[in-house]
Formats: sequence, structure tokens, C-alpha cells
Amino acid sequence: MRVTHFINGKSWDGVSERQGDVFDPATGSVAARVDFASAADVDVAVAAAVQGAAIWREASLTKRQNVMFAFREIVNARRDELTALVTAEHGKVLSDAAGEVQRGLEVIEYACGIGTLMRSGFAENVSTGVDSYSIRQPLGVVAVISPFNFPAMVPLWFIPIAIAAGNAVILKPSEKDPSAPTKLAEWFAEAGLPDGVFNVVHGDKVAVDSLLDHPDVKAVSFVGSTPIARYVYERGTAAGKRVQALGGAKNHMVVLPDADLDLAADAAVSAGFGSAGERCMAISVVVAVDPVGDALVEAIAARMADIRTGDGTRGCDMGPLVTGVHRDKVVGYVAAGADAGATLVVDGRDVEADGASGGFWLGPTLFDHVQPEMTIYTDEIFGPVLSVVRVQTYDEAVALVNASPYGNGTAIFTNDGGAARRYQHEVEVGMIGINVPIPVPMAYFSFGGWKASLFGDTHAHGVEGVHFFTRGKVVTSRWLDPSVCSIDERMMDSCTFHLRRHRSRTSPRGGDAVFLRPSIGYRSCPQG
Repeated sequence: MRVTHFINGKSWDGVSERQGDVFDPATGSVAARVDFASAADVDVAVAAAVQGAAIWREASLTKRQNVMFAFREIVNARRDELTALVTAEHGKVLSDAAGEVQRGLEVIEYACGIGTLMRSGFAENVSTGVDSYSIRQPLGVVAVISPFNFPAMVPLWFIPIAIAAGNAVILKPSEKDPSAPTKLAEWFAEAGLPDGVFNVVHGDKVAVDSLLDHPDVKAVSFVGSTPIARYVYERGTAAGKRVQALGGAKNHMVVLPDADLDLAADAAVSAGFGSAGERCMAISVVVAVDPVGDALVEAIAARMADIRTGDGTRGCDMGPLVTGVHRDKVVGYVAAGADAGATLVVDGRDVEADGASGGFWLGPTLFDHVQPEMTIYTDEIFGPVLSVVRVQTYDEAVALVNASPYGNGTAIFTNDGGAARRYQHEVEVGMIGINVPIPVPMAYFSFGGWKASLFGDTHAHGVEGVHFFTRGKVVTSRWLDPSVCSIDERMMDSCTFHLRRHRSRTSPRGGDAVFLRPSIGYRSCPQG
């Protein structure tokens, strides 16, 4: 099967010089080939987007809402199809993929309210006879560069808001799982979006750099690892673009001695191993404030024994990793943790998966007594590896979290409201869960972290997302008071002005003309 670009309202019919393999992670076999865009291909997509943006920015808010509502109905009605595509190419189990689609739908629904979201303020009589008001306008052509771990949800964090705000979008999704983003483009066209307003180009660094450098691309939204996020931010801003680049994470879950142990253990397992740990919101470090450590590790390990790893279509709890290369990288971290002296409580390398022998399997893995200098603690592993660090006090826990270069998300489990309130105030992290693992905020709040987890000034979706994809103007106006100049007089003055301008352009000799005067009707112009 061939997966290709979607440009100017239809599938690309060109010939690609380069292609990449798309794997079925549950079998290890090649399921498709995806075209890689050249710089020239990106130019074609941008040109289509420029034309689309010129048309779409003039569309009324009502028109944009109608398209968004239609798109929402299509996605909702065919969510099972989109879910199956995500599982087939990413490998996550169907329940995880269905949750991903649902979270994407929430952003679409938020964008359906664009009329309210674009509404601004008005101040009357800021000076005598003077009013001021603000408006927001689209940027033009914007790019979205999305990762492999959420091929449907992450593009939908940005695209519905960008389009509803009046922009044209070029999406460069991950080449590892390209089919779901392409399907979204087809459904947008079916919903009535004009040609060129949403385009998809597949590929690698060539496509990314072309988008970052192109003068007609005004803004870039990116989600991925911190090194690449920094690269995208620096190259994009150097080219004069607005950039929001969401990077990596090392999310800590602090468990205080008074916490509900069952609740904390359930959360650690679901947040640590959901989607095989391939998510920036995964809990990868549990900070156990002793004396809770022994009991907590025992409870987590007991729950891990019930996790069924295997093919995502077979009702399993955890699927494979996305590629063999990535699986091998994560396995390398497991070996490094054991060599460094951490206690390997559960070894996922020994997993017996319910799936083909060639699948990219690694079972859930648990380390205890992890030290902050170990690579399994410092690095974003992006796999089903959970590390437990022991500390003696709440203050030690906060210091550990704040010392991390990442600041994406964190959670605290406690029955002490004062401790929870203090934690949310003191911790240097962008998203916080209290007695819940780190949740992706609802679409009407904004998503994003601090420190090396975000490059740029704005977060995804919510009000910040609307502001990222629009520019503000402030208008100050004064109109003559009708008591100073009567309506008929002003109409006459206006008529005379326009008539003279018309004569100078069309008839150097002048001549009679007629105009409409509201209180009299048609009259010969005495200036003719």
C-alpha cells in the first residue's frame, strides 16, 4: 500500500524520489510505503495553502463553524475507522487509540465555538467622541509538525483551531504512522473545507526544514523530543516565524505516606504503561516519600503481573513499541539501569507477548532504588519503564522534581489538602495532577509545560492556542456627530467627492450625473 501527500484538496499524483517503510508493530512486517516530500513538493503544498488562505480568511465565522461542525460529525461517526488506523500503525491497543480519538474530538468541539473565541473587547468614548476596539485576524499559512505517539490527537490539538481561526494549514506528520493524519485531510475536504486550506506532506528532515525556512509559512507548531523542539524553535524563529515547540518530559509522581495506596498504585501503572509508555504525559518516575516505598513498590509490581502485553486488536492491555529500532533503544536503557545498580523488580525483556514473534515487544518494566545520576532517571526513555526513587521528606521530593531540566507534568498523591496546595504552588512544572495521574487538560484549557518541555511563549489549544494562530489589532475611531453635520449635507458632500473622482477617471469633460439623495430621490447633480 502507498501513503502519499494530500495537497490542494486531493491526493498527490506525483512521483516521489524517496519513500519510507511503515511497519505493523504487532508483526514486524512492512504494511505500507510512504512518500517523502522533497523541497519542491513542499513548495507546491505551500503555494496551494497560500491560495487557500486568501479565500478562507474571507469566509465568515458562521461558514467556518459550519465546516467544523460537519467535520466533527464525520470524525465522530467514523471514530472506529480512525481508531483502527492508529492501532495498525502505532501499535497501541484499541482502547488507548479510542481514547486518543476522543481527546482529539474535544478540541474539534472547542473549535466549533470559534465565534465566541474570536470575540474581542470594545470601549466606548475612550476620549471625547472616540471609541476603541480590538480584533483578531488569521496569520495566513501555518505548519504543524506532529510526532508518532499520537498520530490523530496531537494534530487535532492544533489544526481545528488554526483552521477555524481562518488560517491554511500544512501538516507534516510522523513518517512512522502517516495514515490517520491523511484520513483527517480527506474528511476535512468532505466536510466542505475549500481546496488548499488543509494539506498534508509526509517525509523527514527535508520536509521539516523546508517548512521552517519557507517565507510564506508564518507559524509552526511542533511536538516531539526536546533536542528537536529546540532545533525547530531556533531555526523557525531565525526565519522570522512564530513558533511553539513542545518538547520532552520526565514526569514525576510524588506519593506521600498518607496517600491512598491502592489509588496511587493504580495510577502509577496506568500512567506508566498506557500506550506502552510512548507519551510525553507518561509517569516515568515515582517519588516515594518513605516509609511508603516498600508497600508502594509491592502494590505496583502486583498489578503489573496482570498486564497482558500483545497485539492491540486482541483485547490486550499494552501493545508493542512503534518500531524495532525504538524497542531496541528502550531495551538498552533497561540493561543500563540494571548495570548501574538499580533494583530490577519486573523485567519486561522476559515478556511472553500475545502476538506474532516478530512484533516489537517489550513488557512493562519496574526499577526500584533508582538514583538521580542514572540514565534511566535522567533521560526520556519513551517506553514502558517505571523508576521508583526513594526520599525521606516532602521537601526532598519537591527539590528533586524542581531540579529536573524538564517541566511538563507532575502529580502528587496525598490525603492532606494543605500538602497538595503547597505542592501545586511550589513545583516548577506546567501541568499538575492531584490524586490523578497527569491528565491532558480539557480542550478549553491549554496544554504545555515549563523549562525544556516548551520552547515559545504559548501552549496548545485553549485560549492560548487561539492567540497563537491569530494576530491582534486595536482600532481607534472617531465619527462626526450628526448634530454637527446633517445626514443630507454629509450625503451631498460624499456624493460630490465620489462624483468628482469618477469624472476625473472616466470623463475629462465632465457631464451630468445622477445620485440618490434619501429625502429627495434622484436629482441632477448641480456640479455636472
